[in-house]
Amino acid sequence: MTLNDQQPPLITTNSPENRPESPNRPSKIAKLTSQHNEPEPEPQPDSEPEERETSTTMGQNPRATIQRYLIAIEYFGTRFSGAQQQAPNCRTVVGVLQSAFHKFIGQPVSIFCSSRTLPPHEPSVVKKAVNHFLQKNEGDIMITDVRCVAADFHARYKAQERTYFYRLLSGPEHPSTFEKDRAWHVPEELDLQAMQKACKVLVGLHDFTSFRASGCQAKSPIRNLDELNVIEVLPSPYFPSATERETQNLVGQALSESNGGLSCSNQNKAIEESSLGFGMRRRHRCFVVTARARSFLYHQVRLLVGALKSVGTGDLTVSDVERILEAKNVTANGPMAPACGLYLAHVKYDLP
Repeated sequence: MTLNDQQPPLITTNSPENRPESPNRPSKIAKLTSQHNEPEPEPQPDSEPEERETSTTMGQNPRATIQRYLIAIEYFGTRFSGAQQQAPNCRTVVGVLQSAFHKFIGQPVSIFCSSRTLPPHEPSVVKKAVNHFLQKNEGDIMITDVRCVAADFHARYKAQERTYFYRLLSGPEHPSTFEKDRAWHVPEELDLQAMQKACKVLVGLHDFTSFRASGCQAKSPIRNLDELNVIEVLPSPYFPSATERETQNLVGQALSESNGGLSCSNQNKAIEESSLGFGMRRRHRCFVVTARARSFLYHQVRLLVGALKSVGTGDLTVSDVERILEAKNVTANGPMAPACGLYLAHVKYDLP
């Protein structure tokens, strides 16, 4: 779901099999066998703290068979005190996952090491069983996909490309309760064309020193930003009004009779605000910034969005963005965007 830049979207794990039986556990599926039993690769020094994927490795028992998994998860980041394990009273992504895996296999499991190595499971078993225990808890984290990978696979260093989305809501009224902590609310109107022009300045190979936080551990500030754009989309979550339902029904009938017709997006924009009845909320304009690259610097995406927002409100010009980029100093930049609107949408791997 949503995350800030302290959350890991992908985890590699080795899942053991032998565990006490429980009537509450999901039924088993046929198991896989594998001969992978290689040690965890050492972390590379030039890591990107923005993507904090974590590797989980079971203990190294040479007589046991292990299988490493690539696991995709989704969660609401603001409900966690970061990704990595911290103080005992801090709720973290790693801690919640450790607890669910503990219940699954019947023994303590910790990220990076475990007490023993046991045979592997079918990926569907891992997904079903761990989600069973995750949903019995707070239900704000879920495994969406599981894939068997080689023993030397690393979720961070094997990534070929990352895509981030950032949502902004523009409008003077307070955003919906359903949008709380899911987007950056900007009361001012945003100039979409100016923001798009600023994106063109930033896309490509640059020294992004002005767009990385002081705590960045990357050796080089040089990054190739393959894509940076901003578009306006329909706001969500919202439900259709009576006028919208009637309009869409008419559009659907027209499209079924011919190949032409107006798009749903254009029809929704054409609905007058005067059609709002009692208790109906006026919609904000919703903008989505997309940033795509092989890797990012610490807080780079949020600093980029912060600059684009300032261009949209008129506080900065496109020339100012060029000046900030050339300054190669983060102090030349303005405030970065808050974490609440940041989503890690996709991580690309070369998977079989």
